[in-house]
Amino acid sequence: MKVSVSRNLFIIVIIDIVLLTCSFYLAHLIRFDFNLPGWAGERFVEMLPYVLGVKLFCFYYFDLYKGMWRYTSLNDLMNIVKASIAATLILVVLILYKDRFELTSRSVFIIDWGLTVMSLVSLRIFTRLCFEQFTEHIRIQDLFDAVVKIFRKGKGNGRGVLIIGAGDCGEKICREFRENPSVQSHVVGFLDDDTSKIGRKIHGISVLNVIDELEHIAKSTEVNNVIIAIPSANAERMRHIVDLCKKADVNFKTVPNMGELIDGKINISAIRNVEYRDLLGRDPVDLDKRQIGNYLGNKHVLVTGAGGSIGTGLCRQICRYSPEKIILFERAESPLYEIDLELKKSFPGVEIIPVLGDIQNKQELYKIFEQTRPDIVFHAAAYKHVPMLEKFPWKAVENNIAGTENLVEITNSFNCEKFVFVSTDKAVNPTNVMGTSKRIAEVLVQNMNNTQGSKTSFITVRFGNVIGSVGSVIPLFKKQIKEGGPVTITHPEIIRYFMLIPEACQLVLQAGAMGTGGEIFILEMGQPVKIDSMARDLIRFSGFEPDVDIKIEYTGLRPGEKLYEELMTAQENVIPTGHHKIMVLNGRRTDMIRLNGKLEILKKESKNRNHDTIRTLLKDIIPEYELNPSKDIKAAS
Repeated sequence: MKVSVSRNLFIIVIIDIVLLTCSFYLAHLIRFDFNLPGWAGERFVEMLPYVLGVKLFCFYYFDLYKGMWRYTSLNDLMNIVKASIAATLILVVLILYKDRFELTSRSVFIIDWGLTVMSLVSLRIFTRLCFEQFTEHIRIQDLFDAVVKIFRKGKGNGRGVLIIGAGDCGEKICREFRENPSVQSHVVGFLDDDTSKIGRKIHGISVLNVIDELEHIAKSTEVNNVIIAIPSANAERMRHIVDLCKKADVNFKTVPNMGELIDGKINISAIRNVEYRDLLGRDPVDLDKRQIGNYLGNKHVLVTGAGGSIGTGLCRQICRYSPEKIILFERAESPLYEIDLELKKSFPGVEIIPVLGDIQNKQELYKIFEQTRPDIVFHAAAYKHVPMLEKFPWKAVENNIAGTENLVEITNSFNCEKFVFVSTDKAVNPTNVMGTSKRIAEVLVQNMNNTQGSKTSFITVRFGNVIGSVGSVIPLFKKQIKEGGPVTITHPEIIRYFMLIPEACQLVLQAGAMGTGGEIFILEMGQPVKIDSMARDLIRFSGFEPDVDIKIEYTGLRPGEKLYEELMTAQENVIPTGHHKIMVLNGRRTDMIRLNGKLEILKKESKNRNHDTIRTLLKDIIPEYELNPSKDIKAAS
């Protein structure tokens, strides 16, 4: 195995030589009260080469030049102490043997030992703090606990683990393994594609080889467990690493991507099984945290649908910007209870106000606004399941349209600063009731911004599917695979856009910060994903072969479903923004006279539960809606 010498090694040695020389000279000055006699100065010059040679040898022997200063740990600091003690003892023995300390002060070596340890330790800790930007603090208690653990733990307990990735994330995971007493495993080594790191050590653990040598290293170290600690890995690289793990027949887990980690807090609890979302390879979101903090910090923020997939994600991330209070508005009691407990535990400095309510009840909404006086409103509450709303279109009218109208009007009457509406790509050229209802909601939000005297900025954010949301296709596929198949797909050519929940929520917050009112922002969704390919990947990911072990069946498009989704219409012009993942549409405005004239009739007909009338009215309001009534839908009512 070829070991690459770092280009920084010579600089490190030169720095150490300077520090050691200064320490030895300062030890003489302190011994002679800063009035160095001529004979003592000559003696200093005579002994200096021996001192430097012995100390550098000991430092090399104790692996001081294999560690990375940015990851300096207590193990490295202990090695400095051990190397300094060994060097001092060797020097004392040499001088005793040579001239029995004639014209040599014994106390100089004691002072020199202390100065050497102080200077080397200080420089390495300072370097680590600089790399961490002073975000982590080393406590005295941590020092004592870790020192005790060093002498108690020895080589390592429990199962061996290989960490793929010798970077910041891998270092934090390794440190957690060493310092967390509840962990019953120990790190055997690192693998990394940066060949300059091979042979180097992090917290005393060696970087063994490149990642492609996983199978060989796993066999030679008899390790069956691997942690993939590369949260920034793209889809291609992640698939390659997963394939290597399968080939090596090892158990593998991963650290979530940067979008999930958010603040970069990496620990053992963050490690989880590799999932399909890891293979999407979505790039981390670059946020303007100051801009977001300026409009959320110390504010009253209300989130509708706070117990839903997007709602909970928004609540978690809003709380990170220290609002004075956050109002969790949700109609389902169990999800509301869970997110309320979670946020109160995670963010004790933020006032959490759970509200069990319904946006369809305008009087209830008014009372909540009167009591809490929100400054910012995020509207994520909606019925989203396409097949269900095809069967019950009046529910889309009552909740998605009338509920949004209630919320928009009350937000405007209370002069809130901003209203951010979470929409969907299904609102573009809709072929179903759900998409059409969301498009009408978009129009209500967008045009309210033009209301005379309005002091509220009304903003819409439109994006596609999110992986991990309630009702997502992936949990269904997993369940079908677990049951032995078949996996059902509506059409072999159907495609969808996907992004991760944390990523979507972060971009919604960023768009809310950027918006001044009336905009429809669309989020960059990347390349569309073929559902058939997704299903086949999941089957292989579960250790089976598609169409051999697990059958795939095509059931046909469901009512209201189309082969592909769009993020904009031909009439909408895309305008770039200051964020590469957010665009804004410059689209035509809907005739509000027509909308208002039909809207009251639509709400009235929804009470009569008449499928055809509701669909006809939706078509009148949104002409691009492709009206396609189904006998099956009527029968279901």
